[in-house]
Amino acid sequence: MSISRTVSDVLSEHVSLELECIDRMYLNVYVPQLQRESGVASFFRFHLGHRFASSVLMDPISKEFIDNINRFAEEQGVAVVPFHKGMRKDDVTAEYLKTFEQAEGILYIGKAQEKAPVLRTERRQAANGGTYPWLVRSTAMVNHFYLYCVDRDFGPFFLKFCTYFPYNAKLCINGHEYLKRQLAQKGIGFEALDNGVLSCDKPKRAQALADALSPEKIDALLRKWLRKLPHPFTSVDRAAGYHYQLSILQAEFSLTQVLDRPVTGRKFFEEVIRENLDIGRPSNVQLIFDRRVTRRTPGRFRTRVITEGVIPSLHVDYKHSHIKQYHKEGQALRTETTINNTRDFGIGKLLSNLPALRQVGFAANRRLLNVQTVSHDCAIGQKIFEQVVQPVKVDGQRASALHFDNPRAQALFQVLVTFGVQPHGFDNRQMRELMAQLMGNDPEQYPPGRMTYDLRRLRLHALIQRIPHSHRYQVTDVGMRVAMFFSRTYVRLLCPVLSDIMPQASPSGSKLRKAFNYLQQQIDSQCQELKMAA
Repeated sequence: MSISRTVSDVLSEHVSLELECIDRMYLNVYVPQLQRESGVASFFRFHLGHRFASSVLMDPISKEFIDNINRFAEEQGVAVVPFHKGMRKDDVTAEYLKTFEQAEGILYIGKAQEKAPVLRTERRQAANGGTYPWLVRSTAMVNHFYLYCVDRDFGPFFLKFCTYFPYNAKLCINGHEYLKRQLAQKGIGFEALDNGVLSCDKPKRAQALADALSPEKIDALLRKWLRKLPHPFTSVDRAAGYHYQLSILQAEFSLTQVLDRPVTGRKFFEEVIRENLDIGRPSNVQLIFDRRVTRRTPGRFRTRVITEGVIPSLHVDYKHSHIKQYHKEGQALRTETTINNTRDFGIGKLLSNLPALRQVGFAANRRLLNVQTVSHDCAIGQKIFEQVVQPVKVDGQRASALHFDNPRAQALFQVLVTFGVQPHGFDNRQMRELMAQLMGNDPEQYPPGRMTYDLRRLRLHALIQRIPHSHRYQVTDVGMRVAMFFSRTYVRLLCPVLSDIMPQASPSGSKLRKAFNYLQQQIDSQCQELKMAA
């Protein structure tokens, strides 16, 4: 395989293992009733029986919780490690994992001071002239305990507790570690990749196990370890309904494609990055994430290429989420979508929404690969070229040609590229808006009839097809390749190169310009030798 191979060739012929798996998940652990001031006031007044709700009442609970954690660490023989500025928690955890031989247990407890939302008490004036305490939101630097554990089914994970009321926590798990544990328990042979799987005796079984990571299993993990670890709320509190729930703060959905020739794969990946530097444009991003992007859509839409050492990675941003693609450990192509706010996709944050979020993440990975596949594999033959640039007649219907150098035709090709991977297709209005922008017209003044005429031309040339029982269209496979070829060769090759070699252009040091100059000199020289007019 060489870098001239297309994406389609590589993904179909040189992938030894392909695996979709949830990667890291960062979950919010909270008591729903205690997230608002009114709920906290109710906890102290009606549940604990105090006359007023005050932050003073929180202090004894916090001290008891901290004492319980310190006592637990001493009884279990677990080290308490202060996290200092600049210390990498993953490195500390890796050192403890090297010497940990149990099936499950506590690795160590980390301690760090971090900013957290808190409730404070302020005095307010009563109608009779007196004052009373009132809870208000604020922030403060508060101690947090990181309880690093190893679970029999999930492998390494951590639970981070805030030591200030209402004792919110964070749960961090890794779907690949879960998968490795499941493969080992089932006796399925595999070779591990850092945060992934390099090879497996039963790939289909591995995919089924990865798909089986459900909200119920994650919730069961939390309940299991809340029973083992110190709990900030008493059994009386829990009996009154003050239970922890889980919501999704961050979720990573990865697609790992292990290549059979890693070194060539890296060179090929660099070629793919070069061809897709514009993938972060809003018109492309909205197709990858299947979400409409307008001028009012918050966030930055961009493409970034970040190089660490000699390994490049491609980053595409959408609102609070992004896709990262890179060559993992020189062995696999890793495409992963990280969703930092489920609301970006109209999905709730509760853990029960994980199946819907999983579909969004994995679909975004696939769409990015589809765009790259088409953009890197868009050559067409002479027959197809002539079918496009000449008039056609289909079932008695005639359609004019789509000339390569026609501005309106080029605008149509660019719009087709934009809609190429739209799963639900596009209609007259959506296409008319983009065409108006490319042609420099006001969308309100772009006649629908003109767009209908162009849609008919594209349909008869077999570049688009109508979705049955609707007024929407989809780009055909041939249409996508034609559009990519025409638009890219015109914009990236014909115009800039032709401009560069013209005599009236400014001096250039390009090889092609030098070659044309040399050719002109040889022609002039031959003419003079033959005593002919130049």
